[in-house]
Amino acid sequence: MPSFDTVLEPNLVEVKNAVENTAKEIATRFDFKGTSAAVELKDKEITMFGDADFQLVQVEDVLRNKLAKREVDVRFLDKGDVQKVGGDKVKQVIKIRNGIETEVSKKIQRLLKDSKIKVQAAIQGDAVRVSGTKRDDLQAAMALIRKDMTDLPLSFSNFRD
Repeated sequence: MPSFDTVLEPNLVEVKNAVENTAKEIATRFDFKGTSAAVELKDKEITMFGDADFQLVQVEDVLRNKLAKREVDVRFLDKGDVQKVGGDKVKQVIKIRNGIETEVSKKIQRLLKDSKIKVQAAIQGDAVRVSGTKRDDLQAAMALIRKDMTDLPLSFSNFRD
């Protein structure tokens, strides 16, 4: 029976490279000289440091540009709140989304069921496996998921015929 998996997986190597390039640019830029502006990556979390909120926005802008150059979708980023660290320094944690949450999986499942396309969707951990009898039905399901789930950079893998 033909099937495919709907997944949410960023290219973590490219994310790491983008963070390193961002740190390098922050170290060399004139407007960041003598400030505590920095960026680091630990366990699928990017932490940005700065002296003020506007500096965090500038660091985030540099990071987004580096991610875009490396063809990493910025929809993988889940920004947290700005926190005071000490004195007048601030930090912000950005989580990198990896895996589809249960509520989104159920939404995809409901979407496919309501569409009357002859496919079945099964939640398997952090992925959704879609199977059907015809290849055309699976391609229609892919198109439907791409069209309706625009807030997440979903991809399709493990296509079996």
